[in-house]
Amino acid sequence: MVDNLSNVSAVEIDPEGVFKYILVRVKAKGGAGEYKDIVRGTKSAEFHNHIFEKINPDLEKLGLECNCLGGGKIEHNSTEKKIRVFGLSTGFGKADHSVTVEKLKTVFTDYEITWSDDKK
Repeated sequence: MVDNLSNVSAVEIDPEGVFKYILVRVKAKGGAGEYKDIVRGTKSAEFHNHIFEKINPDLEKLGLECNCLGGGKIEHNSTEKKIRVFGLSTGFGKADHSVTVEKLKTVFTDYEITWSDDKK
């Protein structure tokens, strides 16, 4: 099952715009040890739980279970190579944006990535 964990990409977000995101902890079903925190964000989600409801069944098929750690918003400007992480999720609470930024930096290595507790 740990192999399945390594096959889950750390970050999947829309290429441009302002959208909701969630930070999710993924681990082997019933497993106590290894886990991986992943970032998922998309404009197509009206609410944060829509993102979770979309990814959860796919991960369960891999024998993994997930727990949403919180959410917020991402402003992705691919032209200027900037990402801003901010806000919170009404349903899931605020994600630890500093963790989200570290995950984003592993994928968007040449970007300026910042975070704040601002609502907008």
